[in-house]
Amino acid sequence: MEAGTLVFLPILAAVPHTPSWSPTVGAVMILCNILAIVIGRLTIKYPSAPPAMPSPSLFGNFGLPAVLATTSFGHLLGAGAILGLANLGVL
Repeated sequence: MEAGTLVFLPILAAVPHTPSWSPTVGAVMILCNILAIVIGRLTIKYPSAPPAMPSPSLFGNFGLPAVLATTSFGHLLGAGAILGLANLGVL
């Protein structure tokens, strides 16, 4: 290893506590995804942009870009919420 990479070893060793999967962890992720979909419903300018989903009514008339955007955002929110709650000792 180079001398410059040794400086970052303590940072790489700092791993946050990650809880194992449980129904509570799943519920937090689901709630965060629902929150992201609500935020997307209120803020996305063209939610039904093509390509369309196979059953538009099942996906709230969202197109594929909106579904991918809202669920990606929901997973970011969920990961942050799960790690934060685990760090606080709630999960």
